[in-house]
Amino acid sequence: MGLVIILTVLLAGCEAQSDDTMIAPPPPEVDVAEVIVEPVTLWESFTGRVVAPETVDLRPRVSGYIDEVAFEEGELVKAGDLLFQIDPRPYKVREQAAHAELALANSQLQLASSEANRARTLVERQAISREEYDQRNAALLSARARVQVAQAALDTAELDLQYTRITAPISGRAGRALVTQGNLANADQTLLTTLVSVDSVHIYFDANEKSAISNQQLLANGGPSDVRITLGEEQGQQFLGYLDFVDNQLNLGTGTLQYRALLQNQQGLIRPGQFARVEMPVARLDSALMINRKAVLTDQDRRYVYVVDENNRVMTRQVDTGHPVGELLVINNGLNRGDRVIINGVQKVFATGMEVRPQLIAMRELPLNMLAAAQELSQ
Repeated sequence: MGLVIILTVLLAGCEAQSDDTMIAPPPPEVDVAEVIVEPVTLWESFTGRVVAPETVDLRPRVSGYIDEVAFEEGELVKAGDLLFQIDPRPYKVREQAAHAELALANSQLQLASSEANRARTLVERQAISREEYDQRNAALLSARARVQVAQAALDTAELDLQYTRITAPISGRAGRALVTQGNLANADQTLLTTLVSVDSVHIYFDANEKSAISNQQLLANGGPSDVRITLGEEQGQQFLGYLDFVDNQLNLGTGTLQYRALLQNQQGLIRPGQFARVEMPVARLDSALMINRKAVLTDQDRRYVYVVDENNRVMTRQVDTGHPVGELLVINNGLNRGDRVIINGVQKVFATGMEVRPQLIAMRELPLNMLAAAQELSQ
């Protein structure tokens, strides 16, 4: 019995000693950043399609057999370059015949002119009748008309001969040859190839009514007409274009307004038909409150952030988020200037009101090259 009492006393003493030596864990360390307040232009993204400003379906103006295809398919051509040659021999024969007809008509005109002049002298001497005089003048007028007809026929023959050389009407990129050497091409019917201009391209896209109204208000107040265009993948190369056309009415079926942006394409790398992502400015805020996207948490349809107060206690703030600006989000409601928001370490927060150890960092993440430069300066 005495042994039991001694053991009980010893165990109680050990438990008391263990309770006395327990130490509460320190507050968790989190990264916080102050809300950014600065002027910003808000952009919205739309899907667009690349279209060539000029597109030509090349067809012959005269019929004939193709003698030569004088271009490389898919290559750039200049206005005036020979693309197709139709057999010119039949048209050369017609031109020569027209020259002969004109020469004959001129000789007949010369004869009729001489007879008319002679008749004028004879009628003054009353050597011929007035009727014969009128007949010779009529013959002169008829000869002149025949010369005009022959000249018109020659002009037509020369044009037809020129049309056997089918040249590029615009500078651009040629498609494939749809008719090859030896095949018959019918005037105004046979499609030979297609040309598209490439020095600049148009990007057509449709903006919803709300965004269109905001953009129109921004433009009316002298806002930028520049747009950012990304081709290919989400992280593809970005280009800068500008708005050069806005449709005069909304599409009743879709409720959208069509825009067109002009993009320079001097190297010809952008092809008509490509999809493009177009970012267009829709508003300008003089003092926007922004935080890093990583700070925003979701709970069903509710968005909130953790804010650290002056006592390093965590508070929950429900926020109304707006447009993205890079890695930042515009906050419409829920935060104030000077608020410190937890960016990294939100998983360490278990309850509102708990104490944390805040480490102040920049709200906007620096690019890698700027971060390396900052580290060098700090050393």
